[in-house]
Amino acid sequence: MQHEGNILKMRAELTSPINYFFRIGNDEIPMNPLLGKAITLKFTGKINCISCGKKTKTSFNQGFCYNCLRKAPEASETIIRPELSKAHFGIARDMEWAEKHDLIAHYVYLAVAGGLKVGVTREHQIPTRWIDQGAGSAIKLAKTPNRHIAGVIEVWLKKYFSDKANWRAMLQNRVIENIDLVQEKNKAAGLLPAELQRYVEKDNQVTMLEYPVLDSPEKIKSVTFDKQAEISGKLTGIKGQYLIFENQSVLNIRKHNGYFLQVTY
Repeated sequence: MQHEGNILKMRAELTSPINYFFRIGNDEIPMNPLLGKAITLKFTGKINCISCGKKTKTSFNQGFCYNCLRKAPEASETIIRPELSKAHFGIARDMEWAEKHDLIAHYVYLAVAGGLKVGVTREHQIPTRWIDQGAGSAIKLAKTPNRHIAGVIEVWLKKYFSDKANWRAMLQNRVIENIDLVQEKNKAAGLLPAELQRYVEKDNQVTMLEYPVLDSPEKIKSVTFDKQAEISGKLTGIKGQYLIFENQSVLNIRKHNGYFLQVTY
């Protein structure tokens, strides 16, 4: 069977294991049934911006043309650095967009994704954000009324916790022992100044996440359509936004948002 069109990051459903869907054009390909089977992904050379839809030679920041990188609200620097959000002052690239995305409840969280990390996400993006990072477990640390305050908490905690997911260790499924997320949350909460401690989330539930992986790669070969037009092989796993192949090569789907592909299986 063959599908073609511009792709977006995979959609995931919280099941055990996670259920993945490959979004291409107007279609969604159920990916879990393809585990253990051969799949071919061919890049046609065409890239469209995921914001304005225009054709672009180069994709910036996971799917944007250069103009949208500079002007589109969804490509704002506050996406990466939430502490820079000024929407609460009425300042944003697009206030209507900011009201729906910055001036809403956010969570600061701790997750184990190849190691312990701190992060920020919008309330409605839980557990999607954790799944996209390939986290094996996660806990809500603090709930804030806007993106800026969540970013301030994250910046404070980056003195003590990493804010980066170790994607190689995550894909290799290295066993992380002795990480008690409730204990780490209590530690993090105690490190916050008094004015930020009032946002600490009382719920201590730890979310455990299982991924559809038949075989984790021992050595990782990262592949990209920027270097080869066709990527194929037997699919042995899906974790985070990565496809894992039998030859231990891994493909980051989210990195290729907007690429026009032909997918055959």
